[in-house]
Amino acid sequence: MINSFANKTVVVTGHTGFKGSWLTAWLKIMGAKVIGISLDPPTSISHFDAADISKEIDDCRIDIRDSHEITKKIVSACPDYVFHLAAQPIVGRSYDDPLETWNTNVIGTINLLEALRGLRNKCTAIIITSDKCYDNVEWEWGYRETDTLGGPDPYSASKGAAEIAIKSYVKSYFNDPEKGIRLASARAGNVIGGGDWAAHRIVPDCIKAWADNQIVELRNPLSTRPWQHVLEPLGGYLILASALNNKAELHGEAFNFGPPSHQNHSVLSLVTEMSKHWPKVKWEDTSEEKETFYESGLLKLNCDKALHFLNWQAILNFQETVELTTQWYKSFYEDPKNIAAVTNAQIKQYQDLISKK
Repeated sequence: MINSFANKTVVVTGHTGFKGSWLTAWLKIMGAKVIGISLDPPTSISHFDAADISKEIDDCRIDIRDSHEITKKIVSACPDYVFHLAAQPIVGRSYDDPLETWNTNVIGTINLLEALRGLRNKCTAIIITSDKCYDNVEWEWGYRETDTLGGPDPYSASKGAAEIAIKSYVKSYFNDPEKGIRLASARAGNVIGGGDWAAHRIVPDCIKAWADNQIVELRNPLSTRPWQHVLEPLGGYLILASALNNKAELHGEAFNFGPPSHQNHSVLSLVTEMSKHWPKVKWEDTSEEKETFYESGLLKLNCDKALHFLNWQAILNFQETVELTTQWYKSFYEDPKNIAAVTNAQIKQYQDLISKK
């Protein structure tokens, strides 16, 4: 996998975001020539700024909704790989501004696909949507890539619609993978890790409260999620891109990336595990005190397809995932100037685990 990206030109949309900044840092370690396309970091404190991700990349501030500028930049770059992560990723915000959510997640994805149409060089593209793209009826078994798309909230619906748009473009414009463009979609979610400060996410909510010696409010403590460290799906995206570049039969396919279905844990379990690595923490259950927007209580993915075709599976257990995440934040508050080294060390530590496991 590492050799696949050395000296290659790689476009990452959404590179200033949480997942995008970690992916950019990893690609830099592997020797890629990274071109980032994004708006400014979405939060005042960000992993992108804290870890000095902009260093040694082409850092471009372009709105994914601006079709002309996106096409111009991507066509001129002639990338070997494209990873599309630019999105409006917050469920709560999708209720407040559904138009922004649909424009960013659906039209933004179509703008990216249109830019790929303009390329004359060979390019492998991985378009990241979300595990919430499925029509979640909260059954006990994991969703497969062939299950029904959609969702009741604007965010989930927009991600399902993006998947439909991707499939349409594969059939209509990229139906011959030997002609230059190969693409696949990747579905993952409930990602945690150092450097996420987004609102309405449990880990940032805890860290921000505990750093100020405050009590964190748990609005859905019994909801369960397939929590995974940010490096797990990112490793999947990189492996998928490398495999797709060499195997035409993967063109147009969708892949789930998540932990084993038995590794679902409740919000309360996550917070309890975090408390083992952060002193003097407090929380309270506010689920009955406030009306809140709808969020599913149960979500699982079946990742057998990624295991079969890519030999990929999550390698961190729940405790390791939480420890890596919490330790990053502790390092940030102890010595923020050294956080780039912490990020790189965690990436290299994870690469070593991949080699061993």
